[in-house]
Amino acid sequence: MEVTWWGHATCTVEDSGVRVLTDPLFASRLAHLRRRRGALPPPEAARADVVLVSHLHADHLHLPSLARLAPGTLLVVPRGAPRAVPGLRRLAERPGGARLVELGAGDEVKTGGVVIRAVPAAHDGRRLPLGPHRSPALGYVVQGTARTYFAGDTGLFDGMAAAVGEIDVALLPVGGWGPFLGHGHLDAGRAARALAALAPRAAVPVHYGTYWPIGMDAVRPHEFHAPGGEFVRLAARAAPDVAVHLLRHGESVRPGVTG
Repeated sequence: MEVTWWGHATCTVEDSGVRVLTDPLFASRLAHLRRRRGALPPPEAARADVVLVSHLHADHLHLPSLARLAPGTLLVVPRGAPRAVPGLRRLAERPGGARLVELGAGDEVKTGGVVIRAVPAAHDGRRLPLGPHRSPALGYVVQGTARTYFAGDTGLFDGMAAAVGEIDVALLPVGGWGPFLGHGHLDAGRAARALAALAPRAAVPVHYGTYWPIGMDAVRPHEFHAPGGEFVRLAARAAPDVAVHLLRHGESVRPGVTG
């Protein structure tokens, strides 16, 4: 299997002949955020057999990016998402539109040679700023030759390791898009603690060093640049048996693990 990090929470996981894309965001600017590092992903980054959306925030459920998917792509979203985000229904209803599947924590869907299982996440999953609580935030475990956990956005929560189950690779958020991270997020330290509890064989830090608020270039810039390397350092202490792969934007790794 192979993992490619395109920036932010957008990754491609290729396993058992299936190409899985997570939280696609192919924009140079989103509201008050602009892409500060890494070129925009190339057109082939939008090629996928299945796309996973972890929650309804616009930097994870980005309708213009989802509109680039090929006709008939399987689009997995949290239960209730099409009702909360009408644009999702329009994507599915257009000729050759996406095939929408709604999951809640514990639900599974099989496609090709992989099984995708939704797992809980500790995060506000609403469509902000005013959306009602209609959909949970989720993570996903992609099981093919390896078991790969894509955490989406989450904080630490009791029973996290039990809810996720045994995994081989963890794609963990370690930063964000601003100088402060509140409840429902992992920073580098909390992500290292999560890694120790999850105990995969390999990990890739994501969700850092890509987008930053316009006009805040000089405000705590280390919070933009540092989380990946800080996670590597802290993970070496908290989970020394886990191989951590620090990727550049557009870089791929084959962790060399099988389930």
